[in-house]
Order: sequence, then C-alpha cells, then structure tokens
Amino acid sequence: MKIAASLYSSSLQDLPSLVHELDALPVDFFHVDCFEGEEQKVVKDIRAIQGISSKPIDLHAIASNSESVFQLAKELGVKQLTLQLENIRDTLIIPTDKGYKFGLAITNTTNLGVLQAYEGELDYILLMTTIPGKSGGKFEKSSFDRIRQCKRQYPNIPVYVDGGINAEVSFVLRLLGVSQAVSGSFLVNHDNVAQALADLRFHQKGSSFLVQDFMLDKQSLPILNPSICSVKEIIEALDSFGMGFVLFEENDTILGVCSNADFRKGVLKNIDNLDSLSVKDMINKSPIYLNEKASTYEMISLIKKYSFPILFLPIIDDKKALKGVITFNELIKGEG
Repeated sequence: MKIAASLYSSSLQDLPSLVHELDALPVDFFHVDCFEGEEQKVVKDIRAIQGISSKPIDLHAIASNSESVFQLAKELGVKQLTLQLENIRDTLIIPTDKGYKFGLAITNTTNLGVLQAYEGELDYILLMTTIPGKSGGKFEKSSFDRIRQCKRQYPNIPVYVDGGINAEVSFVLRLLGVSQAVSGSFLVNHDNVAQALADLRFHQKGSSFLVQDFMLDKQSLPILNPSICSVKEIIEALDSFGMGFVLFEENDTILGVCSNADFRKGVLKNIDNLDSLSVKDMINKSPIYLNEKASTYEMISLIKKYSFPILFLPIIDDKKALKGVITFNELIKGEG
C-alpha cells in the first residue's frame, strides 16, 4: 500500500522543513489539499516543494470549477489529481491527455453509485473517511464496510483512503487491499516521522478492531451444502469465486472448508481411480476458525501458533455459525 503524506496537516514544522524531512524517507507522494480561493497559495507551495524534492505531488482539489483545476494540475506537473465530486458545479469533462492519474473523491455520506457515470475514466477512487481538508478526524469502523462495498462495486478500480489513518487503521486497510492511504496528523505530527511511516507500512501487531468490523460477509463467499453438492460444484465454486477456498455449511453450522490444497489432496488420494472421488474427500473438517469478537491482536496471535502459512480464516459466532472470512492475500501481495 502506497503512503501519501498530507503536508498541510503539520502543526509542528514549517513546510520546507517538513518536506526536507519526508524527502529522506520512502514516502510515495506529497498530498496537497487545495480549496477554492487558495489556488495561488497552493501553486506557490507546490513550486517550493518541487524545488526541494522530486517526490510526486498528489493534488486533492475541493473546488467547483473542474475545468480550471484540470488546467492547473497540468501546469504544475502533478502525478495524481483528485477532485472532490460533491463540490463540482460545472459539467465534469475529464481530459484524455491529462499526463497524470485522475480520481474522484467522495465523502462517507455520498452513495457509491454516483461514480458509475465515470467508471471507465477513473484511475482510482478516493474514499474520504473524515471531512475533506480537516486534519485529526477519527476513522469510523463503518468505513471498512464501505471500502469492501466499493471494491465489490468497482473491482477494476484501485481504492484510496484518506482520513484518520494511523498504524492500527493502516493494518486493516492493507488487509482489505487498499492501494493508497493518505496520512496526515499521525505521520507528519509524530515525534518520530520515520517510525510512524514504518508503522503505516509494516505494522504487524494488529489493532483493537474486532474481526467482525472488517471481515468479508457471507454474501461475498462461496458456500455449499456438503449433503447436496457435487465435486463439480466445488470445482466451479473454486474457479468462479477465485478466492482459493470453498466453505461448507448446513443448518447454520460450518462443517469445514476446501482450499486449493485440500482439493489437490483429495485428487491425489484418488489419483488411480478418479471416478471414486467424492465430496467428503475434498472437505477439511478441522480448519482453523476465529470468533467474530476476536481482535486483530488475537487473530495475529492465533496465526503465529502455526508454522504453515494461513491464507484465510473462517469467522464464526459462539454457536459455530459461519459469519464471514478474513483473507490475507491482499496483505501478502502488498508487502511481498
């Protein structure tokens, strides 16, 4: 997950000193918010930043006139431009020869469906989890569900997140496959900026969030009834969902899983007589489970008990009813 440092969130350093400090660190972007009426100040600041550092600029414009912002971004040579959709008052016509990546930002109160009209023209979507341009806001755990919804609705568009991001939030965002996080106060006002950046990228201690706050819900998962399904249906579910596993449930009770590895074991067991291959050969009846009320600290402690890699965890309630799944493929891809 890339990290963009929100420069205007700093209350401890002047802009040149902050840029000098961040320039020596592996920050991916300098994030600059530009409100309507502040264009001249922002242009002056960006020119000053570019005189100090070659790190790319990530410009977030909260303005009514999109046409003028497109022109400004091109003149400044920014690498990413985001427009706050709720503030645009003119007709949004996205240039084809921009020379930079372009995305739209929306707040938590805006329906994700409004982005559909621009789906084919967006390089990314920025989900605002606090008020745009206001530093120090708190990240609400309901935003995890919104991120999942956005990724389901627009699976081919990277999701960026801005607002209230600290090390604990960043850990979950990495699990969810967020492509870029904008960090303000936690990063630029930290006593040790280098340590804060390392925590945003590699924090592995988990957080106080519960797994039920960010798990994939049942509606998103391949679930079969082992009493009535066939081997063919298991293969089709593995293929169509592409998650690397199938879950088995009957009468609201989870009975096991079939991962890609479990499927291979079942085939090898019957390699000399594949006609005898049955559903029961595919099911691992003793997978590792985790209760929905467990924290991410408890999740990581559980994973560390095992020597083999764990790619997903079924999440259950106290009655062993399946509630969802936590997957780790996005975290592995993002840090591998």
